[in-house]
Amino acid sequence: MKFNVKAYALTFGIWWGVGLFLLTWWIIFLEGASGDPTLIGRIYPGYNISPVGSGMGLIWGFADGFVFGGIFAWLYNLLTSKLS
Repeated sequence: MKFNVKAYALTFGIWWGVGLFLLTWWIIFLEGASGDPTLIGRIYPGYNISPVGSGMGLIWGFADGFVFGGIFAWLYNLLTSKLS
């Protein structure tokens, strides 16, 4: 069975971006917006615990997840074709 690389990349990008967006809003509701730099903010420029930062997290998370998901699906297809 082979993965559709484009579909897998898109799906993983959406999940990662929306997941980071929702996690940020969960923290905002529990502790309030702080705008303080975070560990994730060091990786994703513009990200912090704020409404604007959640949008940046959505964008960066989608881009990062899209690339990682595409590489993962491509590598999976490559390895399964070589091993079978």
